[in-house]
Amino acid sequence: MNINHLIAPDRVRCLDGISSKKRALESLSDLLGKGASEIDPVDIFHQLVERERLGSTGLGHGVALPHGRLDFHTGSQEKTVGCFVKLDHGVDFDSPDAQPADLLFALLVPEQCTDEHLKILAALAGMFSDSEFCEQLRSCITDRDLYAHLAGWMHEHQAAS
Repeated sequence: MNINHLIAPDRVRCLDGISSKKRALESLSDLLGKGASEIDPVDIFHQLVERERLGSTGLGHGVALPHGRLDFHTGSQEKTVGCFVKLDHGVDFDSPDAQPADLLFALLVPEQCTDEHLKILAALAGMFSDSEFCEQLRSCITDRDLYAHLAGWMHEHQAAS
């Protein structure tokens, strides 16, 4: 997985003042909409909410991976789109460890891309299981630094493979 294929600098944000899961999902939907301009952020929000109703996407340790599937195309090619936000204060994502989530990586995956979806989620879970990496993300104060850390982690780990 190349994280640069999923996110772009304009879909990575340090956000202040988000105090609920609903508001976090709205913000993520707006950012995902920047990568899937033919999809209404309201539709993205409804998809993320529906997925949360099936079960929490909170991983624990302050991390959540909200995701959803939609039937969409970018030109003639289907494309998975991601975004990332670091919150100043975590919100309740019903995580197994009951810790609020402050690192949120959201995905919007084409409906028929089941294998790709599962591989991306597994890679992200591996990325965010690195506690030192998560602390580095939490210490970022600009969107640019946040994006650089995300891209840097992937570059380091792909080079080591």
